[in-house]
Amino acid sequence: MQAPARQKKYEIDMTQGALLPKILLFSIPLMISSMLQLLFNAADIVVVGQFSGDKVAGAHYVAAIGSTGSCINLLLSVLMGLSVGVNVLVARYFAGRQEREVQETVRTTIAVAILGGILVGAVGALLSKPILTLMGSPAEVIELSALYMRIYFAGLPVTMLYNFGSAVLRATGDTRRPLYFLCAAGVLNVLLNLFFVIGLHLHVVGVALATVLSQFVSAGLVLRSLVRTQEIYRLELRKMRIYRDKFLRILNVGLPAGLQGAVFSLSNVLIQSSINEFGSIAMAGSAAGANLEGFVYMAMNSVYQASVSFTSQNFGARRMDRIGRVLRTCLAVVAVIGLVLGNTFYLLGPRLVGIYTSDAEAIAFGVERMSIICTTYLLCGMMDVACGSLRGMGYSTVPMIVSIAGACGLRVVWILTIFRYYHSLRMLYISYPVSWAVTGVVHLICYLVIVARIRKEQS
Repeated sequence: MQAPARQKKYEIDMTQGALLPKILLFSIPLMISSMLQLLFNAADIVVVGQFSGDKVAGAHYVAAIGSTGSCINLLLSVLMGLSVGVNVLVARYFAGRQEREVQETVRTTIAVAILGGILVGAVGALLSKPILTLMGSPAEVIELSALYMRIYFAGLPVTMLYNFGSAVLRATGDTRRPLYFLCAAGVLNVLLNLFFVIGLHLHVVGVALATVLSQFVSAGLVLRSLVRTQEIYRLELRKMRIYRDKFLRILNVGLPAGLQGAVFSLSNVLIQSSINEFGSIAMAGSAAGANLEGFVYMAMNSVYQASVSFTSQNFGARRMDRIGRVLRTCLAVVAVIGLVLGNTFYLLGPRLVGIYTSDAEAIAFGVERMSIICTTYLLCGMMDVACGSLRGMGYSTVPMIVSIAGACGLRVVWILTIFRYYHSLRMLYISYPVSWAVTGVVHLICYLVIVARIRKEQS
């Protein structure tokens, strides 16, 4: 059945026409929606930091929530990596107009999102405090941190449902409806934050509940879109199940991406543990700085998502001539975004960090972090885009190995050697741009080798 024109307007034909306008049309809504998703956590930190009634208590609340980021990302990484597999598979089938393959992939995707969210959520809730203890979280914040994590993980199934459902929509070029859904959920999240913290004085518990409840809204809206669409990616709930062949293909691309993300998170856990050595005020400043960096990263990550989707659709349509142009265009776009946004955030650093905390020492710690990471963030974006092109062609194991050996392995070695000799936060943060540069160069070399091999096989 042919989709009505009002619905077709959300999709993008990535296999025809000029690339730059379409990449921007794809990336900008995704960029805004990713930043809105970050605002869930940012709103948590801002509200408890500014409206707790006591500056010291507020700093502790900020440290408690900020210190959970690495742990949450660690347990989310495998399932979030699977969403890359969903994107690649749906985009390939969608470009080839393979209706049955698309529908079976969508049914498998939603089933995996719900079951995976329940399983990972249970593990995360169970291991919250032990992991925080291993990280050396200070005694004054560890109970609050563990409580925040347990509530967050209780809502993980709806978080995964939104992200996996959005991966299906992205594969067709639709990044606008997920943006609209997150706008609604984001407004609700802020209102609930203010109600729970100011009105009910629930502090950390309140902001965690607000995040989970608002994510129910965004997940419900994505699910509604998949059920009501008349396009070939429509979801019939009564037929929802896990198709073994589709699940294995999603795993083939997504599992290496997830394992890479997990190892990245492990290296960030190690870095967070090193930051913890400098005390709760340094933790609060670093948490605020990291949250701000997240906005720059999400802007760049939207171009990474574009590189995956555009490469996948063109690979499925056998348009190898466009794949190199996709990579070059995405590299140029992400470099401009990283350079402009990263340096703008650093220049406005004291004011921006001051939104999260009014403690002068914490603000100084946050700006110190941004002076190194924000100003070099374009390297991270370019590394991700090169990785995305490889994944879009179905090669996911190679970038996983390169990233683990380059970015993650190098950081661990840096922390165990150079950081121990020059024991300062500045030296710790320098490990980021060094690892991005090395890993990005190796990704590009792998891309050139793989493309040459594919062209030789097709000639």
